[in-house]
Amino acid sequence: MRFAVIGAGFYGLHIATRLKALGLEIRVFEKSDDILTFASGNNQFRLHLGFHYARNFRTRQQSRDGFFRFLERYQQLTEPIPENYYLVPKGDSLIDFSTYKLIMMSSGLDFVEKEHPVEISYPCGSVVTAERVLMIDRARQHFYQHLPDTIELGVEATVSMDDDRVRVNGESFDYCIDCTWGHLMPDKNFFFESTILLYYRKKEAGSLARAYTFVDGPLCSLYPTEKPGIFTLSSVPYTPIAQHGTSDEALHAIATLSSHDINLKRLLMEKQIMRYYPGFLDDYEYLDPQLCVKTKPFGHDDDRSCYVKRYGRLIKCLSGKVDNIFYAAAEVMALIEDETE
Repeated sequence: MRFAVIGAGFYGLHIATRLKALGLEIRVFEKSDDILTFASGNNQFRLHLGFHYARNFRTRQQSRDGFFRFLERYQQLTEPIPENYYLVPKGDSLIDFSTYKLIMMSSGLDFVEKEHPVEISYPCGSVVTAERVLMIDRARQHFYQHLPDTIELGVEATVSMDDDRVRVNGESFDYCIDCTWGHLMPDKNFFFESTILLYYRKKEAGSLARAYTFVDGPLCSLYPTEKPGIFTLSSVPYTPIAQHGTSDEALHAIATLSSHDINLKRLLMEKQIMRYYPGFLDDYEYLDPQLCVKTKPFGHDDDRSCYVKRYGRLIKCLSGKVDNIFYAAAEVMALIEDETE
């Protein structure tokens, strides 16, 4: 059987390796000139355990299960964080600290309750967890090695279907797996969100690379990247630029975002984190923005879980965190099981 996979992010590449392991013929189509360059290469580089999602059980469960499966298969593509704090600021969080701890304990998530770091002056309950940082350059090397002569770069895919075949750029396949998160074929239950994160360098080279995530609700986080001393600053209210009905509208929004708008976002995000960490600008210096597009489901329940849907010979993977690639692959396998046995 022949499979076309559209999109060379973590989802597309992982699913392609699983299908190839079954002896199936795989082609991966990626419109960029490298793999892991769009959403997979523009985010906070966090391998989630589920602590970010107190208000959504499905996302928390998928993240928890996927985290350990990710470490079983891809631990070499991650690094630990010396001190990874989740902080619940009193009065600012949508839930109190005791409730937050109860939710995480009932989900089977391990943590250590600890006093918040001295640089955090705002009253917060805090826990330390074992989440990790994704190493994107290592991941690129890994997938190029394991998918030789499989990935076609700089190719924008067009898809058409009939009853028993699907065509990608005119070429016939048994199945097409859309891992573009709706950019190839939108879904009415999801929207596109143009986003901005900010890169900062820690001024004191070689100092402890702490991560700070303030939960739960319209708060912010500071998280390390694969580059030593470089961090991303993210904000629930200020990272989103706008919601869009189409992928093209979202891409246009980030392509035309002015320096004035970027500076305004920067001021708002710095003000937000300095409410909790007053010496932030004494310890970190601003570098550059990171602009990208996310695909999210409509709703206010903080759902970031993965959904896999089949439309004839087309299978779509939608939303989800990076550690949900195993859930997505299992769902794809279940949908095609009868024909691959």
